[in-house]
Amino acid sequence: MSESTHGITTGAVARHLGVSPTTVRSWEQRYGIGPAVRASGRHRRWMPQDVALLEEMCRLTATGVPPGEAARVVLGREPDGFPGEKMPLTAPEPEDVSPGGGSRPGSGTGLPLGDVRQECRGLARAAVRLDAASMEDLLQRIIQDYGLVAAWEEVMVPTLHAVGRKWESSDDRYVEVEHLLSWQVSTALRRVAVTKVSAARLPPVVLACAPAESHTLPLEALAAGLAERGFPIRMFGGAVPAEALDAAVRRSGPAVVVLWSQARSTASHALARHVAGTSFGLRGARTTPLVLLAGPGWAGPPPGEGLLRPGGLREALEVISTVYGDAVHAVEA
Repeated sequence: MSESTHGITTGAVARHLGVSPTTVRSWEQRYGIGPAVRASGRHRRWMPQDVALLEEMCRLTATGVPPGEAARVVLGREPDGFPGEKMPLTAPEPEDVSPGGGSRPGSGTGLPLGDVRQECRGLARAAVRLDAASMEDLLQRIIQDYGLVAAWEEVMVPTLHAVGRKWESSDDRYVEVEHLLSWQVSTALRRVAVTKVSAARLPPVVLACAPAESHTLPLEALAAGLAERGFPIRMFGGAVPAEALDAAVRRSGPAVVVLWSQARSTASHALARHVAGTSFGLRGARTTPLVLLAGPGWAGPPPGEGLLRPGGLREALEVISTVYGDAVHAVEA
């Protein structure tokens, strides 16, 4: 039998789309996106044209469009100004369907998102479906439309935290969702850092994780934010050995060194003080870098002179901007 002639079942459609049968049935019940024909016994049979409508629903919701508005577009009832206008970072409609089965107010992903931005829900939906292409498109769009800081604080971080909480509370389920989402976020951040390389001939900002620290995403966000603003950066990534960090500082002569630590167990105050006291440059004009202790691992007051603890991405960018003043803009002009 040909699928184009006799259609496919709701379960087959759900597997094809990467969502649960509950989601498919809910879209039919709530928004009228259902099969054109039913087989005997009232069983649904989805024809190619029906599946095409559902594919478009998935595409739109993956970019953050609420299901109700997506359904209006799919069914040809497009409201004025949608979706051609740039989508604002506003709260989404209050309910959707969990792909894990059953109704779940406010999420549509089965993840504990809470009160978050519309694009955050779209990213979560795409992540649960393992839809890398949709995640890439959405991340690129929100960075372009709203800037790196808003994209990181209001979309990426809440979604990453929701996936992490789901992972911790579900006996290691959703590990694949967390890994793919982290990779897509990292890719989007690195794309910003690579495409906005500064031409300014100024001392760079050195970014590195503490020697025993492997969590790099927040540091990658800072690197992207600095690159977006035209600051020269040297990103060394995770678990940088103390000797290698010392060599990097001496060889590059940075104005600022950012050390990231996710947990107290990876924070080395002795290393931070050593870096802050490292001098370089010509004899008679030697200087030392300002060291920013970034991340929750550095809890408590800074352990010495030349050390600061920024409260987050925005504050770190502001502190570094103050160090450089108008020098970056003057050089690039």
